[in-house]
Amino acid sequence: MNRLLLTAQLVDRAAMRYTPAGLPALDVGLKHESELSENGLPRKVFMEMRAVAIGEVTQTLTAMALGDAALFAGFVTSARNGRGLRFHITQVDRSG
Repeated sequence: MNRLLLTAQLVDRAAMRYTPAGLPALDVGLKHESELSENGLPRKVFMEMRAVAIGEVTQTLTAMALGDAALFAGFVTSARNGRGLRFHITQVDRSG
């Protein structure tokens, strides 16, 4: 299964673009900071990642202010250039 759930802040948002099929697409930057347990020891975690949303979910991301936190759900795939990974956001829960 390829499913990612990530609590993060929206830190960057590009201009809306459209796929060849006419669907809205939005490239965003996300930032996550937390403290987790690894092997019974606390570990501080910090990361920033690029993500993309396609379709209706772009409306939610457009309505968010930079710095807003949410629970982002989706899947991970190879980036278009073949280097690294890209998070495809399919759902955003702003209540969490």
